Amino acid sequence: MAKKYIDVMDTTFRDGFQSVFGGRVLMDDFFPAVEAAKQAGITHFEFGGGARFQSLFFYLQENAFEMMDGFREIVGPDANLQVLSRGINTVMLDTGSREMIDLFAKMFAKHGTTTVRNFDALNDVNNLEYSAECIKKHGMNHEVVVTMMDLPPGCKGAHDVPFYEKTLRNILDSGIEFDSVCFKDASGTANPHKVYETIAMARKLLGESVHLRLHTHETAGVSVASYLAALEAGANGIDMAASPVSGGTSQPDILTMLHATKGTNYNLGDLKLDKILKYEERLKECLADYMIPPEATQVSPLIPFSPMPGGALTANTQMMRDNGDLDKFDDVIAAMKEVVERGGYGTSVTPVSQFYWQQAYANVMFGPWKQIAPGYGRMVLGYFGKTPVEPDPEIVKLASEKLKLDPTTENPLDIADKDENKSIAHWKKVLEEEGLETSEENIFIAAACDQKGIAFLKGESPLMVRKGKQKDCGEENMAGNYTVVVDGKKYSVQVAEGDADIQISEAAPAASAPAAAPSAPVAAGGAGSIEIHSQTPGNVWKILKNPGDAVAEGEVIMILEAMKMEIDIAAPQAGTIKTINVNVNDAVADGQLLATME
Repeated sequence: MAKKYIDVMDTTFRDGFQSVFGGRVLMDDFFPAVEAAKQAGITHFEFGGGARFQSLFFYLQENAFEMMDGFREIVGPDANLQVLSRGINTVMLDTGSREMIDLFAKMFAKHGTTTVRNFDALNDVNNLEYSAECIKKHGMNHEVVVTMMDLPPGCKGAHDVPFYEKTLRNILDSGIEFDSVCFKDASGTANPHKVYETIAMARKLLGESVHLRLHTHETAGVSVASYLAALEAGANGIDMAASPVSGGTSQPDILTMLHATKGTNYNLGDLKLDKILKYEERLKECLADYMIPPEATQVSPLIPFSPMPGGALTANTQMMRDNGDLDKFDDVIAAMKEVVERGGYGTSVTPVSQFYWQQAYANVMFGPWKQIAPGYGRMVLGYFGKTPVEPDPEIVKLASEKLKLDPTTENPLDIADKDENKSIAHWKKVLEEEGLETSEENIFIAAACDQKGIAFLKGESPLMVRKGKQKDCGEENMAGNYTVVVDGKKYSVQVAEGDADIQISEAAPAASAPAAAPSAPVAAGGAGSIEIHSQTPGNVWKILKNPGDAVAEGEVIMILEAMKMEIDIAAPQAGTIKTINVNVNDAVADGQLLATME
């Protein structure tokens, strides 16, 4: 009897890169490995989408659409190239308007995408309907998703087999058109027994003809057992990665799964050991200069207590390294349980996993519930759809007060459509004002990446690649332009890629400050001056006020970004801005002077 064919998707170049490097791998460095994968007989790749879309523009000075085109050129026209999309977010930082969701589908189809894996972290089926319609409209395959995890110990109310059955039935009842179904466990915490029961339930409900997949991570140490359970229960496909970006926070290794299925009735895509070995050797050569953080290669028994997705874990720890507060990592992980439980049990997958992380980070850095992370607050208030269970009323009340927003049950797409800043016309105008081409690609880049997208299109984005031989995991080769503060004086530091010398010069005044009001810090305790300092390491996201502007008490002067969380810097009292001491995109240290007022 012939063995059952199991479709293997190689996640190396999307989820693997995201899980190990935070997505920061240059296309010219990894394209030779794509050719080797093709020669090994792999025909199904995850090649873009998710956080790998923004990371190219934010950190690599690369255009994600050009990367996708180059990938397609290597593998040829027949390969199944898949991307990850977050329902009403698609690959954007926030909920998209309907016209932006349609533009996403149009652009991704144009640039080589075969299949879109489409999920909603809240398992709110209403959030999948319109994106599914656009995906099919533009000729791509639609893989609809049910997101999974195990709840932290002691928690209950969602994420059991009946909950997943209800979600799947809602998908079927909605009439959403799909080509395959995936159960996606981004944190790798769903235990193998539940995986078996869930896939068996889905197979019974869907019938034998529907292509059914499981996606998981090795982060909690049960991925191989979960995949074997899924195959036994009737799954048709699983996702794997290639060493050195396999295992740990990523998917199990292709070679590992070939070994695990020896003697079984499963044929993993006719993959050959000798060719996979050559592919992995080539990939190792391509990535030899990249820093692999130690946590990316480890299995953590604590992850089921958090739970934290592999694709987000290393991105967050790397940001903590950048901020100099990696010592707080265990505290943030410990704070996750309460944040998940009180937030309504949305699945810990982007963007909800980041909301959980941001809130846990805020609870550790500023004190429990002293601040509400904007994404987390908007989630419990209903701005991203309906959470699996009702959030804690106390947290809802606190979020409403902190964010000055009322709870809502309005369709998030309707809210987005009313926001003119999420329209094609708005971003076309922004591009025109910046003197940039108003192509559909550029419009989507700007909408998806906001100011950082504009910076990329203007050639002003930094190159931040962790390459070079490190003696210590905290050392990095991060090419780009930085501002550092020494004894209260700012210096501009230019770091070239490789071993080039570091060039240091005195920093220019902030672009927002007029010539008569330089941005150099004033002396501490200057007559009539009120100094405003950062309370956490981070980056300057937006500067909203200029020297000479009058501000009311509590009015926001600028916004910092720390761990992808927006932190408002507000005026401590009414007065006039005297100096702005930082620039947009500056990295700031804990306690650094940001502005003065009088």
